[in-house]
Amino acid sequence: MNDSRISDISQDEVRMSELMTPGHANFLGNVFGGAIMSMMDHLAYVTASRYAKRVCVTASFDRVDFHSSIDVGELVHMVGRVVYVGRTSLQVQIEVYAENIQTGTTRHTNTCTTTMVAIDDAGKPVPVPKLECRTREQKINYLKGKMRRELAQRHREESQRLAAELEALTDEELNRKIAEANA
Repeated sequence: MNDSRISDISQDEVRMSELMTPGHANFLGNVFGGAIMSMMDHLAYVTASRYAKRVCVTASFDRVDFHSSIDVGELVHMVGRVVYVGRTSLQVQIEVYAENIQTGTTRHTNTCTTTMVAIDDAGKPVPVPKLECRTREQKINYLKGKMRRELAQRHREESQRLAAELEALTDEELNRKIAEANA
């Protein structure tokens, strides 16, 4: 069945909501950050896979920001958007909002960028459709995504280079560097 009201929904955005129950609570009585991260990962999967029309797997959580806590009893709304597409990977930006259902007040609680990779039945990366940027916001998000990807690549290369340098140091040199770091 194809409902025309559903066909108007953007293929690069997904929205999900869930009531936070005591099963989501941490030892302080707020919603456990891991529960929110799990929900973000599910939303990233749905958003990327729906866009790519392929199974997509999580390659990385490039950044997760926790702006404020979420209380048990609040309704959590998440919006996932494909903001950048490479050859086989997609960046999904996720925004999380908590709504107090008694007062109707809503606040932005989390932001996350996740990189997903489209795979075939053998688990090999496969190409994904190019992202069509229509609005100014989409164009800016796309260029930010490209920049994030390039910075991540440079960071990986620099981290590998520095790790190799540390591995090559003697124990005496390592001790001296630790003493300098603690000074």
